[in-house]
Amino acid sequence: MPLDPEIKAVLDMAADLPPLTGGTPAQARAQFETLITAMRGGTAVEPVGKVADRAIPGPGGSIPIRVYAPADAGPFPLLMFFHGGGWVLGDLESHDALCRMLTNQARCVAVSVDYRLAPEAKFPAAAEDCYAATKWAAANAGAIDADSSRLAIAGDSAGGNLAAVVALMARDRGGPRLVYQLLIYPAIDPASDAPSQRENATGYLLTHADMVWFWGHYLDGPRDVANPYANPLKAKSLSGLPPAMVITAGFDPLRDEGEDYAAALKEAGVPTTLKRYDGATHGFFGPTYKIGKAAAAEACTALVEAYKK
Repeated sequence: MPLDPEIKAVLDMAADLPPLTGGTPAQARAQFETLITAMRGGTAVEPVGKVADRAIPGPGGSIPIRVYAPADAGPFPLLMFFHGGGWVLGDLESHDALCRMLTNQARCVAVSVDYRLAPEAKFPAAAEDCYAATKWAAANAGAIDADSSRLAIAGDSAGGNLAAVVALMARDRGGPRLVYQLLIYPAIDPASDAPSQRENATGYLLTHADMVWFWGHYLDGPRDVANPYANPLKAKSLSGLPPAMVITAGFDPLRDEGEDYAAALKEAGVPTTLKRYDGATHGFFGPTYKIGKAAAAEACTALVEAYKK
């Protein structure tokens, strides 16, 4: 299937940009911020009922979060969101538009987590921050007009990895109970050697070299490669995890590892929906492209159904 024309137009414009991971983490963060701003193209911010920034306790100090809520009275279902960016890039601002979309379409309180970034904070800092934030939200749901009995988690790319890991942590550590996990083109395998890593190694925004760079900054050494809280495929069992939707893109280096994880979840008896968008690249999900809006609508429909059960 050919590239989505809207995405192809962006790729053509970005063809002459320097490699995102060709310099230092600080340089990559600045370039990433510029790229996000350019892709927004002056689009108006989607309004939500309420937005509030706050800080909550975490294992390495306070964790900044942003809480989005619908306008009317709750309590609403609760969604924890973990942003992508290879565990090195991204923040509350980079995924603000996406969180607003999820809040409105799923009619939920969304909590975006500004976890510690690598390489300043190596694995498992990001995962532990995301788990701590999820526990905090479950324990303090009433204070943010949310219902802890309807708690789901979501993330894109590295954030998809963190969502999968938080699901494992919640199962292994006795809670909180999760009703759903939405994994958007998740980074799963540090080996980065699946066929899609070779097929889509260059030319589609995220490159194979980027993923090697990201994993190298995130992991604290070779021993982490086999740790299931870094690579969920290494878990002894995936049984007992919440139902999942895994979204992948046809022109994404991460396509195959996401689909391998979906297959492993199914094999373990976890109700799992896999949806591949063949004409899309990594980063397509959300308000930028028509195909991304369609994917978000499908994901939010699944979230709404999960919240009913």
